[in-house]
Amino acid sequence: MRKSFFQLHIAVLLAGFTGVLGRLITLNEGLIVWYRLLITAITLWMLFYATKRIQKIPLKDIWYLTGAGFISALHWVFFYASIKYGNVSIALVCFSVISFFSSILEPLINRVRINRTELLFGLMNVLGIWLIFHFDTTYKLGIALGLVAAFFGALFPILLKLKLGRINMQTVLTWQMTGGFLTLSLVMPFYLQAFPVESLLPSLSDFLWLLVLAWVCSVIAFQFSMNALKKLSAFTVNLSYSVEPVYGILMAFLLFKENQVLNKGFYFGTAIIMCTLVLHMILLRRNNKRMAAPA
Repeated sequence: MRKSFFQLHIAVLLAGFTGVLGRLITLNEGLIVWYRLLITAITLWMLFYATKRIQKIPLKDIWYLTGAGFISALHWVFFYASIKYGNVSIALVCFSVISFFSSILEPLINRVRINRTELLFGLMNVLGIWLIFHFDTTYKLGIALGLVAAFFGALFPILLKLKLGRINMQTVLTWQMTGGFLTLSLVMPFYLQAFPVESLLPSLSDFLWLLVLAWVCSVIAFQFSMNALKKLSAFTVNLSYSVEPVYGILMAFLLFKENQVLNKGFYFGTAIIMCTLVLHMILLRRNNKRMAAPA
């Protein structure tokens, strides 16, 4: 059990490191995601096909996962754009607003009643973002891009979850990454025409960081999460991933000294978002214990 907890928190830490990598890699946001998907998709096919973990699925499911992959690709493009036009801390704080969009999108897609408690927590996160924007409009473009990233970040897991009942995670993830790469490849010529770059090829340092992003923060982090799920509940795993923005912001403070360029509005807003996170964790844990208690 202790080993599973260790693996889980390593996976969460690696997920938080993706924001730092977005700052370290000098390529624009579209190329970062394109290379990440390319390397990750090839790696997953080699890994899971060799171990016979890829299921044969109908063409309609492949198209469905391809569409979900495109939405996840859009999420990452806007997330890294938020870093480029704002900073790591801003992008990760906006990432927390996923809970607000999830509280609305999931009931609409699944055709169930909206959970008022989740909606309230989501609105508290929106209040936190508003405080950041209200006190400092320097990062307004980064915040706007981060909010769009949060919307797509809330949408694609809901779509993927609908298929996880009968398709294993390895197959879903492989086709998601493959579909995201293929669809983004179709969009990239228009994207690069609108946002031209001097070179399409990464420098040596960028390529090494891309390998870290694809192999360590995507493939290895996924494997750690899968191993943890064998011993821990899905509730525990999802709850642990809630602290991903915290890890990322702390890393940005340590590596890039972003705490020196952020004003009091950032801290007020972030404090509200972190309090919401803690309250949500307490409520989820209490509900989980109540459901687990014998009748």
